[in-house]
Amino acid sequence: RPGLYDHVLVLDFKSLYPSIIKTFNVDPMGLIEGLNSPSNAIEGFDGAYFSRDKHFLPKIIDSLWKERDKAKKEKNAALSQAIKIIMNSFYGVLGSTGCRFFDPRLSGSITKRSHELLITTKEWIESKGYKVIYGDTDSIFVHVGDDIDAGECATLGKVLQTYINDKWHKNIRDRFDVESQLEIEFETHFVKFFMPTIRGLDIGTKKRYAGTIDKNGEQKLVFKGLESVRTDWTELAKEFQQALYYKVFNDQPVEEYVLKTMQDTLAGKLDHKLVYRKRIRRKLEDYVKNVPPHVKAARLADEQNKALNKPLKYQKKGWIEYVITINGPQAVEHVNSPIDYQFYIERQLAAIADAILPFVSTSFSQITDKQLGLDLFS
Repeated sequence: RPGLYDHVLVLDFKSLYPSIIKTFNVDPMGLIEGLNSPSNAIEGFDGAYFSRDKHFLPKIIDSLWKERDKAKKEKNAALSQAIKIIMNSFYGVLGSTGCRFFDPRLSGSITKRSHELLITTKEWIESKGYKVIYGDTDSIFVHVGDDIDAGECATLGKVLQTYINDKWHKNIRDRFDVESQLEIEFETHFVKFFMPTIRGLDIGTKKRYAGTIDKNGEQKLVFKGLESVRTDWTELAKEFQQALYYKVFNDQPVEEYVLKTMQDTLAGKLDHKLVYRKRIRRKLEDYVKNVPPHVKAARLADEQNKALNKPLKYQKKGWIEYVITINGPQAVEHVNSPIDYQFYIERQLAAIADAILPFVSTSFSQITDKQLGLDLFS
Protein backbone atom coordinates (compact mmCIF):
# COMPACT_ATOMS: atom_id res chain seq x y z
CA ARG A 1 0.00 0.00 0.00
CA PRO A 2 2.10 2.94 -1.25
CA GLY A 3 2.13 6.18 0.65
CA LEU A 4 3.79 8.39 3.20
CA TYR A 5 3.28 7.16 6.77
CA ASP A 6 4.09 8.07 10.36
CA HIS A 7 5.15 5.20 12.65
CA VAL A 8 5.65 1.93 10.81
CA LEU A 9 6.88 -1.14 12.69
CA VAL A 10 8.81 -3.92 10.96
CA LEU A 11 8.38 -7.45 12.31
CA ASP A 12 10.79 -9.97 10.84
CA PHE A 13 10.72 -13.78 10.96
CA LYS A 14 14.17 -14.89 12.09
CA SER A 15 15.76 -17.18 9.42
CA LEU A 16 12.31 -18.07 8.11
CA TYR A 17 13.13 -20.77 5.55
CA PRO A 18 15.50 -22.70 7.88
CA SER A 19 12.86 -22.34 10.63
CA ILE A 20 10.24 -23.91 8.36
CA ILE A 21 12.61 -26.79 7.54
CA LYS A 22 13.19 -27.38 11.28
CA THR A 23 9.54 -27.07 12.30
CA PHE A 24 7.93 -29.15 9.57
CA ASN A 25 10.84 -31.57 8.93
CA VAL A 26 11.12 -30.60 5.27
CA ASP A 27 13.71 -33.09 4.06
CA PRO A 28 14.37 -35.41 1.07
CA MET A 29 14.48 -38.59 3.11
CA GLY A 30 11.64 -37.32 5.31
CA LEU A 31 9.51 -36.89 2.19
CA ILE A 32 10.04 -40.50 1.07
CA GLU A 33 9.38 -41.88 4.53
CA GLY A 34 6.40 -39.56 5.07
CA LEU A 35 4.75 -40.63 1.82
CA ASN A 36 5.12 -44.25 2.92
CA SER A 37 3.19 -43.51 6.10
CA PRO A 38 1.16 -40.28 5.62
CA SER A 39 -1.24 -40.94 8.49
CA ASN A 40 1.56 -40.38 11.00
CA ALA A 41 3.43 -37.67 9.06
CA ILE A 42 3.49 -33.87 8.92
CA GLU A 43 1.51 -32.60 5.95
CA GLY A 44 3.28 -30.25 3.57
CA PHE A 45 2.07 -28.82 0.26
CA ASP A 46 1.44 -30.27 -3.19
CA GLY A 47 0.80 -33.72 -1.74
CA ALA A 48 3.93 -33.81 0.42
CA TYR A 49 4.16 -35.55 3.80
CA PHE A 50 7.23 -35.52 6.04
CA SER A 51 8.32 -38.14 8.54
CA ARG A 52 8.35 -37.09 12.19
CA ASP A 53 11.53 -38.98 13.03
CA LYS A 54 13.36 -40.06 9.85
CA HIS A 55 15.20 -37.07 8.42
CA PHE A 56 18.62 -35.43 8.41
CA LEU A 57 18.24 -31.81 7.21
CA PRO A 58 16.52 -30.42 10.35
CA LYS A 59 19.43 -31.65 12.49
CA ILE A 60 21.99 -30.05 10.16
CA ILE A 61 20.04 -26.77 10.32
CA ASP A 62 19.92 -27.03 14.10
CA SER A 63 23.70 -27.47 14.40
CA LEU A 64 24.34 -24.55 12.06
CA TRP A 65 21.84 -22.43 14.01
CA LYS A 66 23.77 -23.03 17.24
CA GLU A 67 27.04 -22.14 15.54
CA ARG A 68 25.53 -18.92 14.22
CA ASP A 69 24.25 -17.97 17.68
CA LYS A 70 27.77 -18.61 18.98
CA ALA A 71 29.27 -16.40 16.24
CA LYS A 72 26.80 -13.62 17.08
CA LYS A 73 27.69 -13.88 20.77
CA GLU A 74 31.37 -13.57 19.89
CA LYS A 75 30.50 -10.65 17.55
CA ASN A 76 31.98 -12.46 14.57
CA ALA A 77 29.81 -10.82 11.89
CA ALA A 78 31.57 -12.47 8.93
CA LEU A 79 31.13 -16.00 10.30
CA SER A 80 27.53 -15.29 11.28
CA GLN A 81 26.75 -14.09 7.75
CA ALA A 82 28.51 -17.08 6.17
CA ILE A 83 26.47 -19.51 8.27
CA LYS A 84 23.28 -17.64 7.41
CA ILE A 85 24.02 -18.02 3.70
CA ILE A 86 24.69 -21.75 4.12
CA MET A 87 21.44 -22.21 6.05
CA ASN A 88 19.41 -20.38 3.42
CA SER A 89 21.11 -22.30 0.59
CA PHE A 90 19.31 -25.52 1.55
CA TYR A 91 16.03 -24.12 0.24
CA GLY A 92 17.69 -22.96 -2.98
CA VAL A 93 19.38 -26.25 -3.73
CA LEU A 94 16.24 -28.29 -3.03
CA GLY A 95 14.45 -26.17 -5.64
CA SER A 96 17.19 -26.58 -8.25
CA THR A 97 16.84 -29.21 -10.99
CA GLY A 98 20.60 -29.67 -10.81
CA CYS A 99 20.35 -31.06 -7.28
CA ARG A 100 20.18 -34.86 -6.89
CA PHE A 101 17.53 -34.37 -4.18
CA PHE A 102 15.39 -32.00 -6.29
CA ASP A 103 11.64 -32.35 -5.78
CA PRO A 104 9.22 -29.43 -6.25
CA ARG A 105 7.28 -30.69 -3.25
CA LEU A 106 10.28 -29.86 -1.06
CA SER A 107 10.78 -26.25 -2.20
CA GLY A 108 7.02 -25.76 -2.51
CA SER A 109 6.46 -26.89 1.07
CA ILE A 110 8.88 -24.15 2.16
CA THR A 111 7.70 -21.22 0.02
CA LYS A 112 3.99 -22.00 0.32
CA ARG A 113 4.30 -22.41 4.08
CA SER A 114 6.08 -19.05 4.18
CA HIS A 115 3.23 -17.48 2.23
CA GLU A 116 0.67 -18.99 4.60
CA LEU A 117 2.61 -17.70 7.62
CA LEU A 118 2.78 -14.14 6.30
CA ILE A 119 -0.86 -13.99 5.18
CA THR A 120 -2.12 -15.38 8.50
CA THR A 121 0.17 -13.08 10.50
CA LYS A 122 -1.20 -10.14 8.52
CA GLU A 123 -4.76 -11.17 9.40
CA TRP A 124 -3.91 -11.50 13.09
CA ILE A 125 -2.30 -8.06 13.19
CA GLU A 126 -5.17 -6.40 11.34
CA SER A 127 -7.65 -8.04 13.72
CA LYS A 128 -5.96 -5.88 16.38
CA GLY A 129 -6.88 -2.75 14.44
CA TYR A 130 -3.53 -2.03 12.77
CA LYS A 131 -2.84 -1.76 9.04
CA VAL A 132 -0.31 -4.02 7.31
CA ILE A 133 1.02 -1.97 4.41
CA TYR A 134 3.73 -4.26 3.06
CA GLY A 135 4.92 -7.84 3.24
CA ASP A 136 8.36 -9.03 2.16
CA THR A 137 9.81 -12.55 1.97
CA ASP A 138 9.96 -12.77 5.74
CA SER A 139 8.87 -9.35 7.03
CA ILE A 140 5.64 -7.55 7.90
CA PHE A 141 5.41 -3.73 7.84
CA VAL A 142 2.69 -2.41 10.15
CA HIS A 143 1.30 1.12 10.25
CA VAL A 144 0.27 1.59 13.87
CA GLY A 145 -1.19 5.10 13.64
CA ASP A 146 -0.07 8.71 13.69
CA ASP A 147 -1.02 9.66 17.26
CA ILE A 148 1.60 7.60 19.09
CA ASP A 149 5.08 8.38 20.40
CA ALA A 150 8.35 6.49 19.98
CA GLY A 151 8.18 4.90 23.43
CA GLU A 152 4.70 3.56 22.79
CA CYS A 153 5.84 2.20 19.39
CA ALA A 154 8.72 0.28 21.00
CA THR A 155 6.36 -1.22 23.57
CA LEU A 156 3.76 -2.08 20.94
CA GLY A 157 6.41 -3.74 18.77
CA LYS A 158 7.34 -6.09 21.63
CA VAL A 159 3.67 -6.75 22.38
CA LEU A 160 2.98 -7.72 18.77
CA GLN A 161 6.11 -9.87 18.73
CA THR A 162 4.97 -11.85 21.77
CA TYR A 163 1.38 -12.06 20.54
CA ILE A 164 2.35 -13.48 17.11
CA ASN A 165 4.90 -15.94 18.50
CA ASP A 166 2.41 -17.26 21.05
CA LYS A 167 -0.29 -17.60 18.39
CA TRP A 168 1.98 -19.56 16.05
CA HIS A 169 3.24 -21.87 18.79
CA LYS A 170 -0.34 -22.78 19.71
CA ASN A 171 -1.53 -22.95 16.10
CA ILE A 172 1.26 -25.28 14.98
CA ARG A 173 1.01 -27.48 18.07
CA ASP A 174 -2.74 -27.86 17.59
CA ARG A 175 -2.61 -28.49 13.83
CA PHE A 176 0.53 -30.58 13.45
CA ASP A 177 1.43 -31.79 16.96
CA VAL A 178 4.95 -30.36 16.67
CA GLU A 179 6.76 -27.55 18.46
CA SER A 180 7.16 -24.38 16.45
CA GLN A 181 10.72 -23.26 15.72
CA LEU A 182 9.43 -20.02 14.22
CA GLU A 183 10.34 -16.74 15.83
CA ILE A 184 9.23 -13.29 14.77
CA GLU A 185 11.18 -10.29 16.05
CA PHE A 186 10.30 -6.61 16.35
CA GLU A 187 13.13 -5.26 14.22
CA THR A 188 12.64 -1.60 13.32
CA HIS A 189 10.50 1.43 14.10
CA PHE A 190 10.29 3.84 11.18
CA VAL A 191 9.31 7.26 12.50
CA LYS A 192 8.53 8.21 8.89
CA PHE A 193 8.08 5.67 6.12
CA PHE A 194 7.56 6.07 2.39
CA MET A 195 6.74 3.49 -0.26
CA PRO A 196 6.54 4.79 -3.86
CA THR A 197 4.19 3.55 -6.53
CA ILE A 198 5.25 1.78 -9.70
CA ARG A 199 5.59 4.59 -12.21
CA GLY A 200 2.32 5.13 -14.01
CA LEU A 201 0.36 2.86 -11.64
CA ASP A 202 -1.29 3.16 -8.24
CA ILE A 203 0.27 0.06 -6.72
CA GLY A 204 3.38 -0.13 -4.56
CA THR A 205 6.74 -1.56 -5.55
CA LYS A 206 8.54 -4.52 -4.02
CA LYS A 207 11.71 -4.02 -1.99
CA ARG A 208 11.71 -0.26 -2.60
CA TYR A 209 11.10 2.09 0.30
CA ALA A 210 12.67 4.75 2.48
CA GLY A 211 12.22 6.00 6.00
CA THR A 212 13.77 7.54 9.08
CA ILE A 213 14.74 5.73 12.25
CA ASP A 214 15.90 7.10 15.57
CA LYS A 215 19.46 5.93 16.21
CA ASN A 216 21.00 7.03 19.50
CA GLY A 217 18.88 10.15 19.52
CA GLU A 218 19.73 11.09 15.94
CA GLN A 219 17.57 10.74 12.86
CA LYS A 220 18.97 8.34 10.26
CA LEU A 221 17.70 8.00 6.70
CA VAL A 222 17.27 4.43 5.44
CA PHE A 223 16.90 3.63 1.73
CA LYS A 224 16.05 0.23 0.25
CA GLY A 225 16.20 -0.35 -3.51
CA LEU A 226 15.82 3.34 -4.39
CA GLU A 227 18.13 5.51 -6.47
CA SER A 228 20.15 6.62 -3.45
CA VAL A 229 21.63 3.15 -3.00
CA ARG A 230 21.95 2.12 -6.65
CA THR A 231 25.30 2.27 -8.39
CA ASP A 232 23.80 3.09 -11.80
CA TRP A 233 22.54 6.53 -10.79
CA THR A 234 24.54 9.76 -10.63
CA GLU A 235 25.70 11.57 -7.52
CA LEU A 236 23.25 14.31 -8.46
CA ALA A 237 20.36 11.84 -8.22
CA LYS A 238 21.56 10.32 -4.96
CA GLU A 239 22.17 13.61 -3.18
CA PHE A 240 18.94 15.11 -4.51
CA GLN A 241 16.90 12.15 -3.31
CA GLN A 242 18.45 12.10 0.15
CA ALA A 243 18.01 15.83 0.69
CA LEU A 244 14.49 15.93 -0.74
CA TYR A 245 13.29 12.96 1.30
CA TYR A 246 14.83 14.42 4.44
CA LYS A 247 12.84 17.62 3.90
CA VAL A 248 9.59 15.75 3.23
CA PHE A 249 10.07 13.48 6.25
CA ASN A 250 10.64 16.53 8.45
CA ASP A 251 7.75 18.59 7.03
CA GLN A 252 10.13 21.18 5.62
CA PRO A 253 9.37 23.24 2.47
CA VAL A 254 10.78 21.70 -0.70
CA GLU A 255 10.14 24.29 -3.42
CA GLU A 256 13.29 26.34 -2.97
CA TYR A 257 15.55 23.30 -2.87
CA VAL A 258 13.99 21.74 -5.98
CA LEU A 259 14.28 25.00 -7.93
CA LYS A 260 17.87 25.67 -6.86
CA THR A 261 18.97 22.15 -7.81
CA MET A 262 17.37 22.51 -11.25
CA GLN A 263 18.85 25.97 -11.78
CA ASP A 264 22.33 24.91 -10.66
CA THR A 265 22.14 21.93 -13.01
CA LEU A 266 21.20 24.13 -15.97
CA ALA A 267 23.96 26.60 -15.06
CA GLY A 268 26.61 23.87 -15.18
CA LYS A 269 27.45 24.16 -11.50
CA LEU A 270 26.84 20.45 -10.87
CA ASP A 271 28.59 18.94 -13.89
CA HIS A 272 30.92 16.93 -11.63
CA LYS A 273 27.85 15.14 -10.23
CA LEU A 274 26.41 14.11 -13.60
CA VAL A 275 28.79 11.21 -14.24
CA TYR A 276 27.46 7.66 -14.62
CA ARG A 277 29.74 4.78 -13.68
CA LYS A 278 28.89 1.35 -15.03
CA ARG A 279 30.55 -1.99 -15.56
CA ILE A 280 31.04 -3.39 -19.07
CA ARG A 281 30.33 -7.06 -18.46
CA ARG A 282 31.10 -8.43 -21.92
CA LYS A 283 33.48 -7.68 -24.76
CA LEU A 284 32.29 -4.67 -26.72
CA GLU A 285 31.88 -6.75 -29.89
CA ASP A 286 29.45 -9.06 -28.07
CA TYR A 287 26.85 -6.27 -27.72
CA VAL A 288 24.70 -6.54 -30.85
CA LYS A 289 21.08 -5.73 -30.05
CA ASN A 290 19.81 -3.09 -27.61
CA VAL A 291 23.24 -1.55 -27.06
CA PRO A 292 23.14 0.27 -23.67
CA PRO A 293 24.42 3.85 -23.25
CA HIS A 294 27.64 2.92 -21.41
CA VAL A 295 28.63 0.55 -24.24
CA LYS A 296 27.95 3.25 -26.84
CA ALA A 297 30.19 5.59 -24.85
CA ALA A 298 32.91 2.91 -24.64
CA ARG A 299 32.84 2.22 -28.38
CA LEU A 300 33.03 5.91 -29.21
CA ALA A 301 35.88 6.41 -26.73
CA ASP A 302 37.94 3.57 -28.21
CA GLU A 303 37.34 4.89 -31.72
CA GLN A 304 38.85 8.17 -30.56
CA ASN A 305 41.68 6.34 -28.75
CA LYS A 306 42.47 4.50 -31.97
CA ALA A 307 42.48 7.73 -33.99
CA LEU A 308 44.88 9.27 -31.46
CA ASN A 309 47.14 6.18 -31.51
CA LYS A 310 46.33 5.51 -27.86
CA PRO A 311 45.75 2.06 -26.32
CA LEU A 312 42.19 0.78 -26.59
CA LYS A 313 40.70 0.94 -23.10
CA TYR A 314 37.30 -0.74 -23.12
CA GLN A 315 37.47 -3.80 -25.40
CA LYS A 316 37.72 -6.45 -22.69
CA LYS A 317 35.17 -5.53 -20.01
CA GLY A 318 35.91 -3.15 -17.10
CA TRP A 319 34.37 0.07 -15.83
CA ILE A 320 33.50 3.26 -17.67
CA GLU A 321 32.52 6.74 -16.52
CA TYR A 322 30.42 8.74 -18.93
CA VAL A 323 27.97 11.63 -19.25
CA ILE A 324 24.95 12.18 -21.48
CA THR A 325 25.51 14.94 -24.05
CA ILE A 326 23.26 16.39 -26.71
CA ASN A 327 24.99 13.92 -29.07
CA GLY A 328 24.51 10.93 -26.79
CA PRO A 329 26.66 9.21 -24.15
CA GLN A 330 30.37 10.11 -24.09
CA ALA A 331 33.20 8.84 -21.87
CA VAL A 332 34.41 11.53 -19.46
CA GLU A 333 37.89 11.57 -21.02
CA HIS A 334 36.46 12.25 -24.49
CA VAL A 335 33.57 14.70 -23.96
CA ASN A 336 33.34 16.99 -27.00
CA SER A 337 29.64 17.94 -26.94
CA PRO A 338 27.57 20.03 -24.52
CA ILE A 339 25.93 18.13 -21.68
CA ASP A 340 22.24 17.41 -22.18
CA TYR A 341 20.96 19.10 -19.03
CA GLN A 342 17.34 18.56 -19.99
CA PHE A 343 17.97 14.80 -19.96
CA TYR A 344 19.25 14.96 -16.38
CA ILE A 345 16.39 17.17 -15.25
CA GLU A 346 13.73 14.87 -16.73
CA ARG A 347 15.30 11.45 -16.10
CA GLN A 348 16.96 12.14 -12.74
CA LEU A 349 15.50 15.13 -10.87
CA ALA A 350 11.90 14.95 -12.06
CA ALA A 351 11.75 11.14 -11.81
CA ILE A 352 12.93 11.21 -8.20
CA ALA A 353 10.82 14.19 -7.17
CA ASP A 354 7.59 12.88 -8.68
CA ALA A 355 7.85 9.63 -6.74
CA ILE A 356 7.30 11.45 -3.43
CA LEU A 357 6.01 14.99 -4.08
CA PRO A 358 2.43 13.96 -4.99
CA PHE A 359 2.12 12.63 -1.42
CA VAL A 360 2.66 16.21 -0.18
CA SER A 361 0.28 17.67 -2.79
CA THR A 362 2.74 19.02 -5.33
CA SER A 363 4.97 17.86 -8.21
CA PHE A 364 8.20 18.72 -9.97
CA SER A 365 6.37 20.39 -12.85
CA GLN A 366 4.13 22.41 -10.54
CA ILE A 367 7.16 23.84 -8.77
CA THR A 368 9.27 24.48 -11.88
CA ASP A 369 6.41 25.68 -14.11
CA LYS A 370 5.38 28.13 -11.43
CA GLN A 371 8.90 29.56 -11.37
CA LEU A 372 9.00 29.67 -15.17
CA GLY A 373 5.77 31.65 -15.14
CA LEU A 374 7.21 34.10 -12.61
CA ASP A 375 10.34 34.51 -14.74
CA LEU A 376 8.29 35.22 -17.84
CA PHE A 377 6.07 37.67 -15.93
CA SER A 378 9.05 39.53 -14.54
